[in-house]
Amino acid sequence: MTRSLQLSALLACTLLAACSSSPDKPAAASKGDGRCNAEAVQHLVDKRITTEMAEEARAEAGAEHLRVTQPNQPVTMDYNPQRLNIDIDEDDTIIRLNCG
Repeated sequence: MTRSLQLSALLACTLLAACSSSPDKPAAASKGDGRCNAEAVQHLVDKRITTEMAEEARAEAGAEHLRVTQPNQPVTMDYNPQRLNIDIDEDDTIIRLNCG
């Protein structure tokens, strides 16, 4: 239950951060143009997710945004090339990583 609560809090923070205003000058991207590269994090499939791992995966994929989704959780259908999506199962195991 605690892990689900942590992941829900991480998701809420990510969604709230997406709603914040942008800074006056853009921050320098660490890799490229901020577009997500899910191939770089496919080694995480079948591992149990943690809050730290999710953030590290976002950075490793070069994504600006992160979305962690649990089974049967409703999500928006908008496509964002700068977002890493992490799908997990009931046991908090990563089953899919993709961008969009």
